[in-house]
Amino acid sequence: MKKIISVLIILITPVMIFACDICGCGVGNNYIGILPEFQKHVFGIRYRTNSMLTHIGVGGATTYLTTQENYRITEFWGGWNINEKFRVMASLPYSFNEKTNQGITETKNGIGDASVFGFYQLLNKRNSHGNSLLVQSLWLGAGVKLATGKYNPADHLATNASLNLFQLGTGSYDFNIQAMYDIRLQDAGINVTGGYKMNTANKYDYQYGNRFNVNGQFYYKFRTRQQILIAPNAGMQYENSSVDRDGTIQVASSGGNLLLGTIGLETAFKRISLGGNYQTPLSQNLAKGMAKAQDRWMIHVAIVL
Repeated sequence: MKKIISVLIILITPVMIFACDICGCGVGNNYIGILPEFQKHVFGIRYRTNSMLTHIGVGGATTYLTTQENYRITEFWGGWNINEKFRVMASLPYSFNEKTNQGITETKNGIGDASVFGFYQLLNKRNSHGNSLLVQSLWLGAGVKLATGKYNPADHLATNASLNLFQLGTGSYDFNIQAMYDIRLQDAGINVTGGYKMNTANKYDYQYGNRFNVNGQFYYKFRTRQQILIAPNAGMQYENSSVDRDGTIQVASSGGNLLLGTIGLETAFKRISLGGNYQTPLSQNLAKGMAKAQDRWMIHVAIVL
């Protein structure tokens, strides 16, 4: 059991997993949540939902343009350990986008932007401290987000789509760098991860803003006699995005920052890993107050080999 699964918290943000690069909704968000550690391969499915209120008026007022937007993503993902030092991970999302304005609902479903990452383990130490084991690990990685999701320029040109969120993909190839540090004393641990996503312009000359993300989590692992591992976790996540560019013009209604509180639970039994995560905004300033992020949640199941 110990050789197969030990919970390691790695939150990857390229991200945006990021068409809402300002807050992790829509095409921008490839947040992967808490993953099980694995020796060779891991394959899983994640389902996450992000929602937000857009086109908010001055002072938070609701106007005829105010829109409720919901992004539900089913994501297929996998990981391969090439050897003890190198790891490759990939994901392919399928999005169910929905927005409602003045009682009229519009939907858009389809394949989102796939991502591929490579990681190198720079640090892997195990030391005994009395009767307890101190474990440290540091992974460094880089990846690319592909333009597999459809980007429709007509949606951006629509009168009430100045935020350009309602897309399946960004239409661009974007690049990510990641760092993930984990320290655990016996069964109690802290994980800190950070990432920076560099976006390029798509063929319509629209470029989503670059994004920075950092996350800190505390977790504790409980093991039962039936070889079931239960690991509750809690922490905070901060996201910051630069403004978008439409050609040479900066898009004022984009960019911003968001601070989230997170709580989750992971379980594992033999080769099966199951878990979930809930996030709620603590403070935010998105699109100069024109957008408001709402609660998010995610569940996942994986087979560990």
